[in-house]
Amino acid sequence: MNKDFLSISDWSVEDLEKIFTLTAELKQKQKEGTPHRLLEGQTLGMIFEKSSTRTRISFEVGMYQLGGHALFLHSGNTQMGRGEPIKDTARVMARYCDGIMIRTFSHAVVEEFAQHSYVPIVNGLTDLCHPCQVMADLFTVIEHKQDYRNLKYCWIGDGNNMANSWINAAATFGFELRVATPANYQPNAEVIAKARQAGVKLLLTADPREAAAGADVLNTDVWASMGQEAEQLEREQAFKGFQINSDLLKLAAPEAVVMHCLPAHRDEEITDEVMEGPQSIIFDEAENRLHVQKAILATLMAR
Repeated sequence: MNKDFLSISDWSVEDLEKIFTLTAELKQKQKEGTPHRLLEGQTLGMIFEKSSTRTRISFEVGMYQLGGHALFLHSGNTQMGRGEPIKDTARVMARYCDGIMIRTFSHAVVEEFAQHSYVPIVNGLTDLCHPCQVMADLFTVIEHKQDYRNLKYCWIGDGNNMANSWINAAATFGFELRVATPANYQPNAEVIAKARQAGVKLLLTADPREAAAGADVLNTDVWASMGQEAEQLEREQAFKGFQINSDLLKLAAPEAVVMHCLPAHRDEEITDEVMEGPQSIIFDEAENRLHVQKAILATLMAR
């Protein structure tokens, strides 16, 4: 089992499925009000270079429910913000904390932390991938479809960190994935190449209708992510036609479900009608960030 949780592709199917099993157990315990203090007295250091709602709340609440403590650190208020080398920060934090979660821009930052830290490092989001979110997404699919296998998944929109993580997941778990993006906004080329080598069932297309046809799970994200706000108008033009709406949803399987990692720009990448509709499982998905991340933390940090 891996020491860190940086990318889904670093883990085996068997170990990821154990996380799903533990997630279900912890979620049931919380529902029953049964204590599950698996990380009693432990501290998770949380470094944020990007703003957050769900990531901060879910990790902080999760550590509390597991009997531990979460320490919020904005990078600008630490010595990292003044240029301290990452390897120095990593080695010092490892002597204070039992685990470290990082939400940042460059994926190289979490990799360098992992290289120099002897406590577990969890990727809370980078520009390359968002593994905790996709694990929560897949757990939500399991809840609604009883399994994640033998389903057709599609991603419609930007080839961003979420698209990359879905490709990693498809290669690891072995399910079929269609990714529809404008020609100049495809996912990371190295992620695609690695997935192809693993024999992934992956369709890359510029036609959202092709991706959505017969799909069991439809997924999207904002067209301009954090740090891309200056490109908003340009992206709005490029992504015309890449909206998940009722017309696109009619092309999917009759019992298809719709997901979005949030925050959403309603009536941009997804309509308000679909978000609030009966096929949306978006807020179940958001809740499951808490339960999945608790399982990840317990898997990595429990003594």
